[in-house]
Amino acid sequence: MNTTTMRCFKSGFIALLAGALLSAVSLRADVPRPEHPRPDFQRDSWLNLNGEWQFEVDGKGDGETRGLVSGHDLALKIIVPFCPESQLSGLAMATNYMPHVWYRRQFQVPAAMHGQRLLLNFGAVDYRARVWVNGQFVGEHRGGYVPFALEITGAVRDGDNELVVHAIDEIRSGLQPAGKQTHTVSQGCVYTRTTGIWQTVWLEAVGATYLREFALTPDLDGGRVIVQASMDGPMKSATVRLRAFAGEKKVAEEIVPAAWRNTLAVLKLGKVVPWHPGKPFLYDLTIETLRDGKVMDSVHSYFGLRKITIEGNRFLINNKPVFQRLVLDQGFYPDGIYTAPTDEALRHDIELSMAAGFNGARLHQKVFEPRLLYWADKLGYVVWGEFPSWGINLGKAEAMVAFVDEWREALRRDRNHPAIIGWCPLNETGTNEYVALTETLLAATQTMDPTRPLLDSSGYTHFLPETDVFDCHDYTGDPKKFAARYEMFGLTGENPWHNHPGDPRSRYHGQPYFVSEYGGIRVQTDRDTGKGWGYGGQSLDLKEFLARYKGVTDAQLDNPNICGFCYTQLTDIEQEQNGVYFYDRKPKYDPALLRAINARPAAYETQPPRVRHIAWSTLVPTSEQAAQEWWFTTSRPADGWFKPGFDDAAWQAGKGGFGTTTTPGAVVGTTWKTDDIWLRRHFRIEKPDAALAGLRIHHDEDAEVYVNGKKVAEFGGFVQNYFATMNEPLRQALREGDNVLAVHCHQTVGGQFIDVGIEAGVDAKR
Repeated sequence: MNTTTMRCFKSGFIALLAGALLSAVSLRADVPRPEHPRPDFQRDSWLNLNGEWQFEVDGKGDGETRGLVSGHDLALKIIVPFCPESQLSGLAMATNYMPHVWYRRQFQVPAAMHGQRLLLNFGAVDYRARVWVNGQFVGEHRGGYVPFALEITGAVRDGDNELVVHAIDEIRSGLQPAGKQTHTVSQGCVYTRTTGIWQTVWLEAVGATYLREFALTPDLDGGRVIVQASMDGPMKSATVRLRAFAGEKKVAEEIVPAAWRNTLAVLKLGKVVPWHPGKPFLYDLTIETLRDGKVMDSVHSYFGLRKITIEGNRFLINNKPVFQRLVLDQGFYPDGIYTAPTDEALRHDIELSMAAGFNGARLHQKVFEPRLLYWADKLGYVVWGEFPSWGINLGKAEAMVAFVDEWREALRRDRNHPAIIGWCPLNETGTNEYVALTETLLAATQTMDPTRPLLDSSGYTHFLPETDVFDCHDYTGDPKKFAARYEMFGLTGENPWHNHPGDPRSRYHGQPYFVSEYGGIRVQTDRDTGKGWGYGGQSLDLKEFLARYKGVTDAQLDNPNICGFCYTQLTDIEQEQNGVYFYDRKPKYDPALLRAINARPAAYETQPPRVRHIAWSTLVPTSEQAAQEWWFTTSRPADGWFKPGFDDAAWQAGKGGFGTTTTPGAVVGTTWKTDDIWLRRHFRIEKPDAALAGLRIHHDEDAEVYVNGKKVAEFGGFVQNYFATMNEPLRQALREGDNVLAVHCHQTVGGQFIDVGIEAGVDAKR
């Protein structure tokens, strides 16, 4: 406990001593993860129940009928809060699929808790938990990533008490969120499962009337914080006293009547200091429930004054554009799987990220431990709160209900953390209608928390028109090709590249935009980490890696209409070996090399937005509406094939586009199934006076485009529909009279398609 927290405990020496004694029990060296799991919601009187428990796998799922709910020793021992798949649990059952597991332990209620209401808290149990105390069923909970509390006041007794938990985790059902937990074995970008208890279990004492939960709304401009609290117990004669401290100095206090779920208070601060990325300032907060002047319940928390606003395509933090230099953090550990081995490990992950020049993270496909959020608050590290949406079948109503209910609980748990700057419940969604329905349902997030932006789905589809932020995932490795995708957006602020540009439901509406996944590059090292992979195929030596990293990162830092990036990823995880650090958190290279690239000022922070409205007309049509005539060959042509004077008489005539009908977004006029295709097309311009020129293209995969013998563009990878890109070399290459458009497309795997057109543009008024 720090001195500020100690000072806040002045409700009486006896209560202070009792709390200190209980904390001393909780902080024993033999208790794993001994620290309080909720620094934002901490009581003095608590008992950590981590440590050795009995454990058993229930292969038939009939443990309840066999009487495991009470009085039966279980077959194995496990160290809680680590999952049975982990090494730290003492079991390391990583390859087992365990739909039913049982836990059992004894505990005694400390004398200082006698005479009070008792809450049994679970940080997280994956997925469904059924709980008995002394053979009495005390409750159950569904949701593998969020906490729950059960009142056990009437179930406990003097001396030893028996606590039994039945955890049901049917991850393969499609009815529960899995995130990056594998349904089979660790492979690709899914990893070892987590079954059962994986966060701290603790007992706490509360008064007859106590604080159940509270929501904070910081008001930086008004120099105040607004509190809405929910109380439990008799409200008559009960009051709630709130006090805020800046260091040792009390800067605000208010006493209000306890009023069930509508207990409202406003703390006007005598000292106003903002919480800002890289410059965090936290106020200590105590919330006490009193009756007749006596403290019945006391909760210690903290808050930061932080403001987020969206103005056009600007994402402002405390009225300033802050470029989000994010890294993908998936929250896996080699020895603890989902659970960090220590509190220090949670803090260390953030420090490792900041050492590489990142100022925040996407907390990816997982609801992270509250203490990770606490360290983000303390260190000034911005994060996006996400949800483990993979693995759940959103096409089933039962699954959607489970998803939304657990997402609601996650928001309630984490909404008071200043480090969280946005919410994103979905990742890489498809185009099914039920995805659109889910995004609409999840728009309730904006009502539950109107203080933060909502990103409806990371990457791929954005079916919710009022999504506050827009993004894409782009693992194109070639820096020139990567930059070309965003060149037009940087000049106009309109129609950025994204993963499903052809779906009219997924249109861009001028929001803040960022590339929320890119990179994922595997770096060659001398260390043997077994078979592994990174995006883009081959591993790169350090020099090649840094050149690629700088190229694709600079393309975003230099674009005044891109508000941030998110690099994949912070650490290796099992076979996915594209992290900045190894899985054990050791560096692969000096992280200062990345910090030198990441930390420089971004155009988004130093320049105003570039919003330019352009009216486009077609010079050379694509085959989207009507098939266009081309000359083509699938045999390598002679040198100079792209020049105007080249003799293409031996080439075949064919209708565009060229490819296979199974390729997403393709409009096929001529089937093409070889590795390469070369195309030529003649067109005429009467008056090349367009101020702007652009290509309209659908490529799968790598494409080179020439006009009148000059290479005007190069694209890597694949897209899933047509998109437009402004191109100054193209404008310069066009000439009055006859022109030649020439294209080469190279195919490696999967779908294949190529079609290209040319558009002319002029500035338009709105």
